[in-house]
Amino acid sequence: MIRITPLIAVGYLAICLIWGSTWLVIRLGMESLTPFISAGVRFTIASSVILLVMKIRNIPLIVDVSAIKIYLVGGFFSFLIPFGLVYWGQQFISSGLASVLFAVYPFSVAVVAHFTLSDEKLKKTKVAGMLIGFIGIIVIFSDSFAIRFNMMEFLGMAAVVGSGIIQSFVVVLIKKEGKHLNPFSMNLVPMAIAAIGFLGAGLILEDVGRNRFDLIGVSSVVYLGIFGSIVTFTTYYWLLKKVSVLLMSLIAFITPIIALILGWLVYNEKLTVFHLIGSILVLVGLLISQSELIKKKDKVYT
Repeated sequence: MIRITPLIAVGYLAICLIWGSTWLVIRLGMESLTPFISAGVRFTIASSVILLVMKIRNIPLIVDVSAIKIYLVGGFFSFLIPFGLVYWGQQFISSGLASVLFAVYPFSVAVVAHFTLSDEKLKKTKVAGMLIGFIGIIVIFSDSFAIRFNMMEFLGMAAVVGSGIIQSFVVVLIKKEGKHLNPFSMNLVPMAIAAIGFLGAGLILEDVGRNRFDLIGVSSVVYLGIFGSIVTFTTYYWLLKKVSVLLMSLIAFITPIIALILGWLVYNEKLTVFHLIGSILVLVGLLISQSELIKKKDKVYT
C-alpha cells in the first residue's frame, strides 16, 4: 500500500507536460523523416539509453514467464503496432483531431479494467466524469476539425482510435501482472522490439531517400526518444504500481490542453472561448471522475 505523495503528483504532471508536446513533435519530425524510420530511430535511441542506464545502475533484466509475456505483449501491442498506427495515421489528420480520437483510450481502459481488476470497477461518477472530459476535448478542437471524409483521412482516424484501444489492454495487463518488474527493464525489450520492427518496416515499405537527418528531424527523434519515451514510460510504469489505472489513462484528456497551451506560448497561436470552455469541462470531468479520491485524501492504491 503506497500513499499518493508529492513525488507521485510531480511524476504525473511531468508525463502530462511531455506527452502534451509529443503530438506536435511527431508531426514536425515527419517533415524530415518518414513515419516508420522516425519511430525506429526514436526507439533505437530510447532502448540504447535504457540499456546503458541499466548497466550503470546494475538493474537486472528479469526473464521469468510473466516478464517475458509482458515484454512480448508490450513490444508488439504497446509500442510497435499502436505507435505504428499513430505515426501512419498522423500523415492524414491534424494533431488536434488525433488528440481527440486518442481520448477513446480512457474509456477503453475503464471497460477493460472493470472486467479484469477487482479494485477498478466502473462507477457512475467515473463514467460521468470521463464523458464530461471527452466533451471538453471535442469543444476545444471543434473549430479545427477539417474532416473531409476521404478514404485516407478515414483510415488515419481509425488508426489512431485503434491505437488507443489496443494500448488499453496492455496497460491493464501490466497493472495486473507487472508489479515485480523494474520500470527500466519493463521498457528495454519492448522498445528494442519496436526499434527493430519500425526500422525494418521503414526500409521495406518506405522511400528511404525522402529522409533528411536535418536539425528538425534529429531533434525530434532525440526529444521523443529521451523524453517522450524513456522519461515518460519509465515514470508511467512506476506510477502504475501506485495509483489506479483509470487515473493514469486520464492523461489522454490532459495532454491536448497542454498541447494547446504550448501552441499559444511557442507559436503564438490564438486562444478562443471554445478553448477556455473545453478546458474547464475537461478539468471538471477529471474532478468528478476522481471525486472519491478527493473526498478521501489519504486513500491508497495497490
